Amino acid sequence: MKTKVEALAAVTLGDARWGSVVARDASADGRFFYSVKTTGVYCRPSCGARTPRPENVGFHATTAEAEQAGFRACKRCKPGQPSLASRHADQVAELCRFIQGAEQPPSLEALAERAGLSPHHLHRVFKAVTGLTPKAYAAAHRAERIRTGLARRGSVTEAIYDAGFNSSGRFYETSSQVLGMTPTNFRAGGANTEIRFAIGECTLGPILVATSDRGVCAILMGEDPDALAKDLQDRFPQATLVGGDAEFEQLVARVVGFVEAPRVGLDLPLDVRGTAFQQRVWQALREIPAGATASYTDIAERIGSPKSVRAVAQACGANALAVAIPCHRVVRNDGALSGYRWGVERKRALLDREANR
Repeated sequence: MKTKVEALAAVTLGDARWGSVVARDASADGRFFYSVKTTGVYCRPSCGARTPRPENVGFHATTAEAEQAGFRACKRCKPGQPSLASRHADQVAELCRFIQGAEQPPSLEALAERAGLSPHHLHRVFKAVTGLTPKAYAAAHRAERIRTGLARRGSVTEAIYDAGFNSSGRFYETSSQVLGMTPTNFRAGGANTEIRFAIGECTLGPILVATSDRGVCAILMGEDPDALAKDLQDRFPQATLVGGDAEFEQLVARVVGFVEAPRVGLDLPLDVRGTAFQQRVWQALREIPAGATASYTDIAERIGSPKSVRAVAQACGANALAVAIPCHRVVRNDGALSGYRWGVERKRALLDREANR
């Protein structure tokens, strides 16, 4: 017959929340709190304190519930305050706004001083939250400003200086990385730019693969090959579209193989073009492991913009690199499949393949 202590321990060990406490799972912070009878304190699941004995542990839905039971807040993990991850997300979101409002990209040291962190710590926290380093985020934002400026009336020079470049020469040195082409060709809808493409077949239907001189710039799926070609042409209205040769067909075969077996990995250079916000979302998507999913809310929180759930969904819809940027791994908060640019049935099929492998 079990003693009272053994019975209490068995109850705790049988509770799924105990696993989060043992693992110090930060993702469980805010979902519940645990108290320790012998110390009289309550903690968040990620608390770094020594793991208590299971027979001394109780679980609480809120801090108020724990305090009503007579426990006081842990001074180490401060469960009554926002979690460290939440504080970091708020810090990074404020720094992103600061970068966006600055005429020149601020240095890592200036950002660290503003956040009250060391440069090394800030660099690590910023990348963990956004998926980009501060320097890469600033570059993506300047690229977005350049695209917006070139879309308006005015000279190319004005757009370059408005985006924060000190000289046009400095911008032209990096224009191919920023725009994928010269600014004049970008404004002309891709004029004088060659896009190679081919349309193949996979078990999910027709698939179009296109490359620029920087890498794969489009992986499109659908029902109608002609519609896929038109979609590509709409993206680069003035570019020269060139059909792929036998060598290019081998590249298409590699992409098809990746679609059929998503866990294999697509070791090809990608030409990823988008706004700073889209780049952050897409980077977060690429960090979701094959076989796993995340909600739109999860992605918004990971990039430090918890209120931008709708914008995250729009960024997923703007993705032109099917499977390579795995927007099919994003689901609704309840786990149900939501809209997918290439059809919900394809989304379900891709997720099933990843789960089965």
